[in-house]
Amino acid sequence: MTATHAHHLASCDALRLTGASLEFGLTSAEAAERRRRYGENLVKVRGGTPGWLRLLRQFTAPLVLVLIAAALVTGLLGEWVDASVIFIVVVVNAVVGFLQESKAEHALEALMKMVVAEAVVKRDGKKVRVNSTELVPGDIVMLAGGDRVPADIRLLETKSLQIDESSLTGESMPASKRPDPLNADTVLADRVNMAYAGSLVTAGTGTGVVWATGDRTETGRVAFLIAEAVDLTTPLTRKIARFSGVLLWVILALAAALFAYGVLFRGGSVIEMLVASVALAVGVIPEGLPAAITIVLAIGVSRMAKRRAIIRKLPAVETLGCTTVICSDKTGTLTQNKMTVQRVHAGGDTFEVTGTGYEPRGEIHDATPNPIDASTKPALHECLHAGMLCNDSAIIEKGGVWTIAGDPTEGALLVAAEKAGLRHAAIHAGTPRVDMIPFESDHMFRATLHDHMEGRRIYKAGALERLIERCTHMLDARGAVVDIDADAIREVARSFAAEGMRVIAFARRDGSHVSGDLAHHHVSEGLTFLGIQGMIDPPREEAIAAVARCQAAGIRVKMITGDHAVTAQAIAKQIGIAGADTVPAIAGRELAAISDADLPEIADRTCVFARVAPEQKLRLVRALQSRGHIIAMTGDGVNDGPALKQADIGIAMGITGTDVAKGAASMVLTDDNFATIAAAVEEGRGVYDNLIKFLVWTLPVSVGFALILLTSVVFGLTLPTLPVHLLWVNLTTAILLGLMLVFEPPETDIMQRPPRDQKTPIFDFAMFIRTGLVSIIMLAGSYWVFFSEQSIGASIAASRTAVVNVVVAVASAYLISCRSLRRSIFSIGFFTNPRLLLGIILTCFLQLVFTYAPMMNRFLHTAPIEASAWLRIFGVGVTALVVVEIEKKLRAIR
Repeated sequence: MTATHAHHLASCDALRLTGASLEFGLTSAEAAERRRRYGENLVKVRGGTPGWLRLLRQFTAPLVLVLIAAALVTGLLGEWVDASVIFIVVVVNAVVGFLQESKAEHALEALMKMVVAEAVVKRDGKKVRVNSTELVPGDIVMLAGGDRVPADIRLLETKSLQIDESSLTGESMPASKRPDPLNADTVLADRVNMAYAGSLVTAGTGTGVVWATGDRTETGRVAFLIAEAVDLTTPLTRKIARFSGVLLWVILALAAALFAYGVLFRGGSVIEMLVASVALAVGVIPEGLPAAITIVLAIGVSRMAKRRAIIRKLPAVETLGCTTVICSDKTGTLTQNKMTVQRVHAGGDTFEVTGTGYEPRGEIHDATPNPIDASTKPALHECLHAGMLCNDSAIIEKGGVWTIAGDPTEGALLVAAEKAGLRHAAIHAGTPRVDMIPFESDHMFRATLHDHMEGRRIYKAGALERLIERCTHMLDARGAVVDIDADAIREVARSFAAEGMRVIAFARRDGSHVSGDLAHHHVSEGLTFLGIQGMIDPPREEAIAAVARCQAAGIRVKMITGDHAVTAQAIAKQIGIAGADTVPAIAGRELAAISDADLPEIADRTCVFARVAPEQKLRLVRALQSRGHIIAMTGDGVNDGPALKQADIGIAMGITGTDVAKGAASMVLTDDNFATIAAAVEEGRGVYDNLIKFLVWTLPVSVGFALILLTSVVFGLTLPTLPVHLLWVNLTTAILLGLMLVFEPPETDIMQRPPRDQKTPIFDFAMFIRTGLVSIIMLAGSYWVFFSEQSIGASIAASRTAVVNVVVAVASAYLISCRSLRRSIFSIGFFTNPRLLLGIILTCFLQLVFTYAPMMNRFLHTAPIEASAWLRIFGVGVTALVVVEIEKKLRAIR
């Protein structure tokens, strides 16, 4: 069976081919056998990297490869302790990276399990509710308003069934469904006898037979195509690759030069110089860099998860930090996704309705600021009454949370009526429905026939232009029937629409002439106009603040929506995306007419794109990227997948998003809220800041130690440290000092800075100056302390021990300064990162053990030092801190 050919079959043929019975369904035994044959009804997340390959990739970074080579050489020379230490560092880095990537994958899997739906099916002749993953081809499924379609289904019976298929077809309006067979060449969007997995039932009911499940559904086919796309590299991975490559060649060149100079000009033995060269390479390589990158990104993942953003790919954390444009959907992301009636015009007067969302709490005001009693306004009361009767939805309260079952527009009408004191149960009991004409897109209205205390009455709701031309009269403010003033009503409706409101009109007529079923000719003339209700999906308050924060950070926010241009522009102005002087919204039809050559410039200066088909999002992303932008893109539909994949960071909706969208995205929002994106941008910037802080700290420590070694070889001096001391310092300081920087909270002004230029190298001139400055202080201070110890008769072992402590003291003091690369350490607070202070304390303790413990003296060739040596060591450390703080101040002045 294939979903491609189901639509042209007659209902009886579909049942016959699936071996199903409409009345009985499948037996439990048959369902179990088919589940073994077809598997679970799940779209598999494709393109995932196997665990063994993820682990292997941890060892492929250039710097890690050099460390592995150094460990092998060291082992061949018989230095097994040194070789073991290097291998331990490499393995620890790899394990940390592997575990963090696995943790991110598992977080997404847990999220996807949370959104698995249920389905009502016939099994053994009974209606039962089952997990949608248990569905199999041949199951008879019942659909009702609010259900998410669990599989590809050939519809057999429908009653006013409407399904929102925008996630698959891009059509914004729900599709009306009917079971009749279609031509074989009917395109996907026109297959009205099919219900596709992942789409949402907005109205009516239907029954159908499952035709395809899991990867064989239309959704599964698109997921397979998305899996074929190539993941983009990120600014971080590109910069780290370039930086690592340059550093690798510098290290190899230095080691080779040292070896050649020692052998050719100093007469050193080949073995001795090889050991020294390996020691230099190991000393210069920042062993903690791979671990720091992984850990800083993992911490970003953890922080974002607490702020309702699940990161699927670690580098995406940093990518958010250099985002220049956020392309956001409107509904549910920037808005509440809760249609709310805000204004009613009835009897010639306009009324304001307070409150938002589906909780029936709010008031109705006229021109005064005081609430009114709707029962004293006959026209208003009758307009709200019509909205409640001409309605198939319901509002539901569960655990203090109000939701709707059915169409959002109808839900908004119910809430408005409840705010006016009309109670759903009482109204329907006193005015029971007799018949109805369901809404159809061709006619743009629905009508209901009710038994009324004054006789039968018809209520009609729909588009204003379709209703007003059928009306001959209207209710005035007192409730009296008067001649209709259509022009005045249209003017009010235009004012509502200009503010982005969706306008629903209401009318009524006597229904005593209806003897049988309610038909279209019964509502085609002689109607009395009751009023209009203007509703809108209101902006999220937190989204307004979040957009302002992004704009203050130099990030441009663009709205891309399937809604109408006027509505989109109005919401964009309320949120702050668009202003009075911004370019008007561009609709999808206009977008299609713009050439690829002209689109980048137009896309760059336009803030709002309306009535955009999902495939057009991909064009917009590529156009903006061609202008050098780093794009964050939101999406929830199946067809959003390619755009999410193309964007520098794709952001899927965790609540409304399809599994395919989540699989293509780098980040999943569990609350579908734009404010979460802004929070993630802040975390992303903090991640990059902390990574740079680690690099700025670790390079002077490594380079300073290498200069000490180089100076001794070049000038034929006694080695002030041994290779094993290099390993000790690198191992202890990288773990206890450098890695503590990754726990730094984001600086307070981080969202007032412009986005980073992705072309700026990771190692800039300022970092070069800072590295040289601290390295020279470490070099000079080490030799000063070394010669001072020698001059007072200290042993060579004690002098070397003092030098190692100088290096650690400078590293510790410099670490404090690196908590902010631009601001004074006195302006950021000493206790905002307690882990860093703990790391310094533990490092001091280990240095005391290194200096005075007999076992350490024996194995690491150290010796106890005098108290006067500690004063000199402390003085060098303080000097480094003061000099760097002065350099910060001078650079800020420039």
